Amino acid sequence: MQKKEAKNKKVILPFFKYLAILMVIITIITLGLFKFIDVLPGEYYLVLCVLLVLITITLVTMTLTKKGVKKRIFGTMFSLVYIVILVMGIVYELNTLGFLKKLGFVNYKTENYNVIVLKNKNIKELDKLDNTIIGSLDFKTEGLKKAKNKIDKNLNMDYKTYDDITKLKDEFIKGNVDSMLVEESILAILSEENEEFAQSYQVVYDFAIDVETEDVLKEVDITKDSFNIYISGIDTYGSVSSVSRSDVNMVVSVNPKKNKIEIISIPRDYYVLLGGINEKDKLTHAGIYGVDVSVKTLEELLDIKINYYVKVNFSSLTKIVDALDGVNVYSEYDFVSRDGYSYKKGLNYVNGEEALSFVRERKAFTLGDRVRGENQIRMIEALINKALSPKIIIKYNSLLKALESSFVTNMKMDNLTDFIKKQIKDNKSWDIDSYSLDGTDGYQYTYSYKGAKSYVMIPDQETIINAKNKIKEVMNN
Repeated sequence: MQKKEAKNKKVILPFFKYLAILMVIITIITLGLFKFIDVLPGEYYLVLCVLLVLITITLVTMTLTKKGVKKRIFGTMFSLVYIVILVMGIVYELNTLGFLKKLGFVNYKTENYNVIVLKNKNIKELDKLDNTIIGSLDFKTEGLKKAKNKIDKNLNMDYKTYDDITKLKDEFIKGNVDSMLVEESILAILSEENEEFAQSYQVVYDFAIDVETEDVLKEVDITKDSFNIYISGIDTYGSVSSVSRSDVNMVVSVNPKKNKIEIISIPRDYYVLLGGINEKDKLTHAGIYGVDVSVKTLEELLDIKINYYVKVNFSSLTKIVDALDGVNVYSEYDFVSRDGYSYKKGLNYVNGEEALSFVRERKAFTLGDRVRGENQIRMIEALINKALSPKIIIKYNSLLKALESSFVTNMKMDNLTDFIKKQIKDNKSWDIDSYSLDGTDGYQYTYSYKGAKSYVMIPDQETIINAKNKIKEVMNN
């Protein structure tokens, strides 16, 4: 009997030692990751260190005690639970670290090019266009030059260039060029303005080109200084780095001292002077030329400095809402979207696809884009409310995964972690207000489509002045 007990003792004792060592190692890793991520204020981190060290010492003592079998059993049980909790914490920390490390300026934009032919030519493959004439805009931009070089590696083609996309389109329809090289977002404008053209062509070759872009970062200490963020929602799925029309345009002014936020929504069809290009166009078209052009355009319109930007697309919203298991969004009207989803006046529980349809809809309303802008603000408020809910901890990992590839920003990791630390330390609620610019319906020639007048919204100067004053009121410390 004594031999059997001794044998059991030899088997059990090493297990307790390994368990104690494992606890110590995991505690050190947990605290090390918290220090590296740096999202906790110093005093909070110190409290966490003391707490975890005390728990670890207590459990190690209970696990390795030679007095009292019950004490050792309880120590072992609590130690296993403690280890599981710490491992879950480490997973959360690693996911957070991976997410934060991806923040920062992406020094390129992606331009997506198409080679199109008329459907009646029955050409299905690019090599059938060898030794033919291809039409294009003048090769003045880096993207178009790179696109030409890519095509030249595959085919021998004669190029005919134009300074106006509508002239190029007309020559293509007449058959004066055999094919047409055009960036996808420009092609979308042509198709939107001319339904007959949209049905006349087919794509035989498509490819992406990365083009260097200018960073418009104006960095400040966001824990002390007021700052402006431009939110751009582009009308595409897939890669957020792609250039495209910007359907959502908002300036978010944040005052970290007053804990006040002002959200200014600008209609997509606002007729504005494009920053750096000095030509009149719809605001949505600024996104075609890069987020930096959109930023400069809004800086000039509102007479402000935009410090940071966040760029998202259709895929972003659906993934984020689904990761949150849906959100409750308020609608001012009963309506049915063009996608067939029904919304009632009041709160609506929506999934990702329903949320996207909600913020895109404008034709269901008499006031069109004005209501859409208001609905986009309400969706942001719904996302904030769900994200601030205590239940978010359950969805934390899935939310980070959804966010990871869903947006680009020039805000750095240090900016965000400093802001999080301040919020944790102050634990204050935020006063959020919103305002939408307005205007009158009109038709004007635009820089991106010069061949005919397009629908635009002529800015109401009074609403612009109001927006400027609201921003100044928030920004003033």
